[in-house]
Amino acid sequence: MDIEHLAVWAKKKGVDLLGTADFTHPDWLRELKEKLEETEYGIYRHKDTLFVLTVEVSNIYFKTGKTRKIHNVIFAPSVRIAEEINKLLSRYGSLYSDGRPILSIECDKMVKALNKIDNDIFVVPAHVWTPHFGVFGANSGFDSIEECFEDMTPNIYALETGLSSDPAMNWRWSSLDRFSLISNSDAHSPSRIGREANVFKEKFGYKELIKILKEKDKDKFLYTIEFYPQEGKYHWDGHRKCGARLSPEEAENLRYRCPKCGGKITVGVMHRVAKLGDRKKDFVLEGAHSYKSLIPLAEIIASVIGMGPETQGVQREYNNLISRFGNEIKILLEISGDGLLKECPERIAEGILNAREGRVDIVPGYDGVYGKVSVHKEPEKKEKQPELF
Repeated sequence: MDIEHLAVWAKKKGVDLLGTADFTHPDWLRELKEKLEETEYGIYRHKDTLFVLTVEVSNIYFKTGKTRKIHNVIFAPSVRIAEEINKLLSRYGSLYSDGRPILSIECDKMVKALNKIDNDIFVVPAHVWTPHFGVFGANSGFDSIEECFEDMTPNIYALETGLSSDPAMNWRWSSLDRFSLISNSDAHSPSRIGREANVFKEKFGYKELIKILKEKDKDKFLYTIEFYPQEGKYHWDGHRKCGARLSPEEAENLRYRCPKCGGKITVGVMHRVAKLGDRKKDFVLEGAHSYKSLIPLAEIIASVIGMGPETQGVQREYNNLISRFGNEIKILLEISGDGLLKECPERIAEGILNAREGRVDIVPGYDGVYGKVSVHKEPEKKEKQPELF
């Protein structure tokens, strides 16, 4: 996860602009200063890949009778401002201990302090629905943005949906209508860059990014690329230790207890959306940007040839396809069906088209376990599959 490999994988994936992540860590910030060149205000470059300065932080504190654990992404317009942010945040936790530092400061107070440094700093609550560290998470979150950010709520204008939810799930709650919904890959290894992404009409500067998000500019912010939310590791309820995967209805009937051991289950994203939401699941928010649900190419190849995504056989076929077509997002979204069938192994081409068109079977993820995806259905089941959420 150094700059060189991030840039290499960004090209493979078809991603033009990456968040640097982790700028609060002194060693990483030093590396960013050495290897990135500022091309314009707020935008940096390494070779052909553009970067914006970001960090995910973990705010852990006690509020209204409960320990809160909220992850937030901070965007900074310059290295100088990032250094000032680090001076501020170092008062509330060790910046050397982790790339995602733990901070003992309330979210609203952090936003207020950051705004005093520079008005172009902005904060996006991360993976807002995840149980343990999302602002709406069942275990340590809140029941509204206002509860968390108080008088700083107007300064929050974008939310990150996370791997276990998609825009349609967020449209079910009218309280979220004013926010831009962004989708980021939350990558912990270079190969996972671009598994979620934001697609814009054209390249832009840092200030324009702020303007687009604030105004929910549908003409410039075209759509998001989404994980199928069922594949996310907190989509359903469950208990990982016992292998208990539960729908929201099953969990409620069991009074949120594991059917095997009787222990407390982890309430997942789908359950929280249903609890807080005030609309039906098929509601479409007028004026919202669209989204496209995809499965990473390596997972499709792995599903076809029966090997793990990181194995040599899968990576060899992955690199063959990248060299042939250019990048992963182009393969998953843009190459015609005829083009895929002509240039790819037939089963892989079929898998890509099935993923593109929603013809997939997914066993939902739960309690930290990723869902299991199949891009090829049994022929006799093709007409009888239940709807995805």
